[in-house]
Amino acid sequence: MKKFLTILLITLSFSAFTQNNAKALLNEVSTKVKSYENISLDFKYTLENISENIKQETKGDVIMQGDKYRLNILGVTRLFDGKTMYSISTEDEEVTISSDNDEESDAITPSKMLSFYEEGHTYTIDIEQNINGRKIQYVKLTPIDSNSEIKNILLGIDTQTKHIYNLIQVGKNGTKTTLTVNSFKTNEPLSKTLFTFDTNKYKDYYINKLD
Repeated sequence: MKKFLTILLITLSFSAFTQNNAKALLNEVSTKVKSYENISLDFKYTLENISENIKQETKGDVIMQGDKYRLNILGVTRLFDGKTMYSISTEDEEVTISSDNDEESDAITPSKMLSFYEEGHTYTIDIEQNINGRKIQYVKLTPIDSNSEIKNILLGIDTQTKHIYNLIQVGKNGTKTTLTVNSFKTNEPLSKTLFTFDTNKYKDYYINKLD
């Protein structure tokens, strides 16, 4: 019994240590991100489901300033001005306009990508890897909500810059999505109208307004 209690105390102490380390590292990332006026990312997005024989890869880019963002991926531009979402498809010549409802889902949207971990998860320090000369420390996050469709998330953090290198999300259905940041730029000069939807540019487009 004494031996069991000793092992239990060691286990609990190690668990608390890894949680504290994970929290300290995430706090550093959060502080760094919030210090920037804006952030521009180029990234690779991969979706895999081995059992369904699915593997898709695509590239995209996003510019974020506060809650606002402009995301280009799969031929569609998603423009969020802080209140309204505009999904612009040049190929289909269509614009879908909707109110922001991303907070109601598990989706890690651009506006949440660099801060989603601040609430709703438990976290522990995971493996450390050397990737192209960069030391990447992973933090494992598990949703507190048992009804979440997400099993866990691995957040890779560059220990030198305190920038997010990649994010690996594993769903309970076996689907794994990976977002890898190829370039990370900050405080770039931005047009004052970058996050403004200009109706004059899309006069010939079909406008689909959702409630």
